[in-house]
Amino acid sequence: MADKIEGRNPVLEALNSGKQINKILVSKGNRKGPINKIINMARNLGIPVVEVANQKLDSISESHNHQGVIAFVPPYNYIELKDILNRAFSSNRTPLLIVLDKVKDPHNLGSIIRTAEVAGAHGVIIPKRRSAGITTTVVKTSAGAVEYLPVARVSNIVQTLEILKKEGFWIVGADMSGEPVYRVNLKGPMTLVIGSEGEGLSRLVKEKCDYLASLPVKGKISSLNAAVAAAIMIYETIRQNYYSGKD
Repeated sequence: MADKIEGRNPVLEALNSGKQINKILVSKGNRKGPINKIINMARNLGIPVVEVANQKLDSISESHNHQGVIAFVPPYNYIELKDILNRAFSSNRTPLLIVLDKVKDPHNLGSIIRTAEVAGAHGVIIPKRRSAGITTTVVKTSAGAVEYLPVARVSNIVQTLEILKKEGFWIVGADMSGEPVYRVNLKGPMTLVIGSEGEGLSRLVKEKCDYLASLPVKGKISSLNAAVAAAIMIYETIRQNYYSGKD
C-alpha cells in the first residue's frame, strides 16, 4: 500500500483534498513554482516540511520521478463496494464504474484511475489478489486522481459483477471477440470491465458480461494496452450518455 506520494502535482492534490500527510521532504534549495506553493500550503496546515539533499530523495523514491518532493502519508484507505454504489446513485450523473480484472501493471492502474476521475466515473474496483494495488507508482501515475476517485478491493470479481447486475448496472467487457464499441449500447448505469495486460478477461468474468465490446484494429499491432483501451471505452460511454454527436 502506498505510504508515500511523490511528485509535485500528486502532492499538491493530496494537500488540496485534505488528505492526512505526516511529513513532506523537499529538495534543499528548491523553492521554484509548485515547490514553494507546497511548502506554504503545508506550513499553513501544520504539516512538517524538511529540506534534504536531492540524493536523499533519490534513495527513498519508488517512482524514480519525485520532482524534488515526497510526502509521507498513512497507507491507502480502500473503501467498501457499498460506499462506491452510494456515491454513484447519489450523484447527478449516470452511474459509471470501472472494474479491473487482474490488471497488474501499476502504470496502467494509475492511468486508468486518472482517466476515470477526469471523465467523472464514480469508482474503480480491483481484486485483492493477482492485481496491482495502490502503490506510490500508481499515485504518481494517476497525477493525484486517487485522492478524489474511490477504489474498492474485492475478494471475488465474478460475485461483484453479480451484485452490480442486481443493483441495475449493465456489464460491458472489453474483448476482441465483441462488437465494435461504437455499436454497443452504453447508455444507463454502466460497469466497464477491463482485463489483464496479457490475458484479457478471464473466462468466468467474460461469462458474466452482458455485452462484449471490441476496439477496431486496422494496423499491424493486434491490441492496445489496458489503460488506452479503458480510456476509449470510458469516453465512448460518456459520449453516448451525454452528447448527441452534434457538439
